[in-house]
Amino acid sequence: MDPKLALLRTTLAGYGRVVVAFSGGVDSAFLLAVAVDVLGDHCHAVTAVSQTMARSEIADARALAAELGLGARHHVVESHELEVPGFADNPTHRCALCKTELMDVAAPIAAELGGATVLLGTNLDDLGDVRPGIAAAQGRGARTPMVDAELSKAEIRALSQALGLRTWDKPQLACLSSRFPYGTQITPDRLRRVDAFEDALRELGFRQLRVRFHDTIARLELDADDLPRAVTVRAEITRIGKALGFAYVALDLGGFRSGSLNEVLPAAKLVQLGRAR
Repeated sequence: MDPKLALLRTTLAGYGRVVVAFSGGVDSAFLLAVAVDVLGDHCHAVTAVSQTMARSEIADARALAAELGLGARHHVVESHELEVPGFADNPTHRCALCKTELMDVAAPIAAELGGATVLLGTNLDDLGDVRPGIAAAQGRGARTPMVDAELSKAEIRALSQALGLRTWDKPQLACLSSRFPYGTQITPDRLRRVDAFEDALRELGFRQLRVRFHDTIARLELDADDLPRAVTVRAEITRIGKALGFAYVALDLGGFRSGSLNEVLPAAKLVQLGRAR
């Protein structure tokens, strides 16, 4: 057995009872699969559903949980990030507000299970980006066992493939709020438009992507290898964007990159947020 996987299994066994914060992405799916194998009925999962979660991901999270045999131990709970004071204003610490809301949803479930530990699917690579939400959740008692096992994203994908998980090559995901530059108001209508645009791009065959919202402009981040093909179908992409209310559709030649909206933050702010982790 891979030594890091062995360490993860040992760590999970030590918790006794857990509630995995489960979005359906690569990391949380892997963590949940291992936790179910180690802890059986003492492993539960919670998926916080809100307007900031892509509709397609809600359905996939339900399907994945069923495939892993969670049944009634998969708790799908409504969360209300947009109602959290300040969240819709999209401040630089937005992720901290989101994770606090997540813990408000997960903590009662953990308490009902006799003091179960809430687990996040954070991996080692996540620590290299601005993630104030990690510190916020840890401050509320959440644990990050895959960081403790020093598992990187690439290792999690490789181990997921070895375990037969269909999520091993799933594109990176993030809450829809991450599509908006800091300070840009987040509204239900804007979330719906971004979500619909991304769904349409997937129907065109694009996998790893983001639609970044810049008022009248939709800035598309696609895998670098997909940029030439995007140009060949630019008329259809533009038509979709205009139908969703965007005056302009721009193709970012830098390609897809996670956390690209952090690139415009001043260096001092990056240091401050990094320390907040």
